Amino acid sequence: MPTPRSQPVVGARVFTQRFSATRRGARLARLLAALQLVEWGHPRGTGDHDAVTLVVAELAANAALHGRVAGRDFALLLSYDTYRGVIRIEVSDTHPAQPAHVAAALDEDHGRGLVLVDALTTRWGVRDRVGPGKTVWAEYVLPTEPCTPACGQAAAENGPRCHAAHM
Repeated sequence: MPTPRSQPVVGARVFTQRFSATRRGARLARLLAALQLVEWGHPRGTGDHDAVTLVVAELAANAALHGRVAGRDFALLLSYDTYRGVIRIEVSDTHPAQPAHVAAALDEDHGRGLVLVDALTTRWGVRDRVGPGKTVWAEYVLPTEPCTPACGQAAAENGPRCHAAHM
């Protein structure tokens, strides 16, 4: 008789919401994502909370400014795989144009959003969605131990995923 194996409990937490494709909608997406992260145990002021919130802000702003189609919303989906320690951010809009890296000049105030997303996340990409448009997704891998406000200095110097003192 085979020995029963215990399997880890896999927890998947999900938050999803539609927003108007406006600056106000993008701001609300950021605020609600930040609140959801707190609910999932990632307090404000930690590197993980701030990094994921910034990624949501950038992707939501792109959906509102570049992915806007009159009369259409954009959707935010956050999923937290507690077993793998991964937070996945998905922002879907109805515009067919694909996002592109733009080399921003030093004096320009735009063109850095995807550079930030690339720097803060483990990986990101674009996929087609059912219906018109696309979904831009990104994955943020949490450190093995939770980040605290005390490690903010290390995160500021080395990036939010360094957490060398935690590993």
